[in-house]
Amino acid sequence: MENSRSPLYAAIDLGSNSFHMLIVCEVAGSVQILAKIKRKVRLAAGLDSQLNLSDEAMQRGWDCLSLFAERLQDIDPARIRIVATAALRSAKNARVFIDQANGILGHDIEVISGEEEARTIYQGVAHTSGGSGKRLVVDIGGASTELIIGEGFDAAALTSLHMGCVTWLENHFKDRALSKNSFEQAISGAKSVLAPILPKYKALGWEVCVGASGTVQALQEIMVAQGMDEVITLEKLHRLRKQAIGCGQLEELDIEGLTLERALVFPSGLSILIAIFEALEISAMTLAGGALREGMVYDMMDSMRQQDIRSRTISSIHTRFSLDNAHAESVAEVAQSLLKASGALVSEPVGTELLRSAALVHEMGLVLSFKRDGEHAAYLLGNIDLPGFTNAQKQLVCELVKRYRDTLSPVGSQNAVSASSANHLLRLLRLAVILCHRREKGAVPTFSLNAEGESLTLSVGAKWLTDNPLMAAELMLEAQRQSDLGWPTKVV
Repeated sequence: MENSRSPLYAAIDLGSNSFHMLIVCEVAGSVQILAKIKRKVRLAAGLDSQLNLSDEAMQRGWDCLSLFAERLQDIDPARIRIVATAALRSAKNARVFIDQANGILGHDIEVISGEEEARTIYQGVAHTSGGSGKRLVVDIGGASTELIIGEGFDAAALTSLHMGCVTWLENHFKDRALSKNSFEQAISGAKSVLAPILPKYKALGWEVCVGASGTVQALQEIMVAQGMDEVITLEKLHRLRKQAIGCGQLEELDIEGLTLERALVFPSGLSILIAIFEALEISAMTLAGGALREGMVYDMMDSMRQQDIRSRTISSIHTRFSLDNAHAESVAEVAQSLLKASGALVSEPVGTELLRSAALVHEMGLVLSFKRDGEHAAYLLGNIDLPGFTNAQKQLVCELVKRYRDTLSPVGSQNAVSASSANHLLRLLRLAVILCHRREKGAVPTFSLNAEGESLTLSVGAKWLTDNPLMAAELMLEAQRQSDLGWPTKVV
């Protein structure tokens, strides 16, 4: 009997430092990750001065691909893409490695250009990271660094530079000394590589900067482990450099939050990122939701292309958890109307979209139980992938849905917006939920909101309050709850 193919997609990235395999499927209009397999191969470390790969490095790669091949045998070849990047672009004997690797995998490896790598990375970022406006994307790999400027799904500048955390390790930290001088030389060397592209990139400009690599992820994890927030800044990078110099030697590197796996290339990756921050005058960077492998997957999934990422994510949640779409939209519309009427109490532009997102999924916890459904919703949201949302934004949405009704407490720790903005978003969400209590769009009362400082006055009319005593009581009780926390609220 003919073997039926499972609806899976596989993306394999033969990177200069690590080989990765990502296996996914499409569920309710969203990508669901089924497996992630990573092996530290350090192919670029096997390149000699004549750019030939050593036998040992090639064997490490073949051994890894023998493991990957087992997972590919039940996947439709049309849904498999395997690419090789900088190390195999550079290696003079790459054909020797690739010919044997093709035989091991049973599929052909595509050695992609630096520009194609940058394009695919950008697609991975665009399909997993929300927000509008121009973005600068930085991906520091083992032997190359990609910088892209784009907006939406379209890239305006694609650059792949010949420097990476493995090659910079060999060039600037070969003696394993973590000194001020070794860092300065590594940073200066990276700035020299960056110099030719600076005029073009500065002229294009960008509104947000995101990092899309293991290097950036590792640095962010260290910062969070040390009590810092998830936003990467130059000040924090220099703080980490100081910690590394204090260790003296690479073998003695012991920094809170740094994993053993990343320790070897940590100083070189950190040096390159410091150079990028200083040369391009970057003020802040967040971590992207995806990169090269995600871009490969989305390239294969025609139905997933060119969609608003956050909307796609929320739509998938609605389908998977059977949420009441009409009611959720009503709550979202009322909440956004209240936010617009409240003026500048929420100064961050992203607040509008995060409030809408929280409103659209606030009943998610009902799939488990009505009792403590807010806590259930926060748990579910906190433990599923949310493409289009940063970790901080995801945390804020969790905090809002956790408190959307009944007992009221201030929003917990989050870094997406200011504490006062977060609490104001919560106030509005709770009022919107009560105003939509009858679950019929036509039953939402005519209302207006006046804001004076932190004080809110919700006007719904005396007659309506008299004709709807239960709703009136709910609104009055909510006004009291908010006022008790120092958030003056009145209903008239």
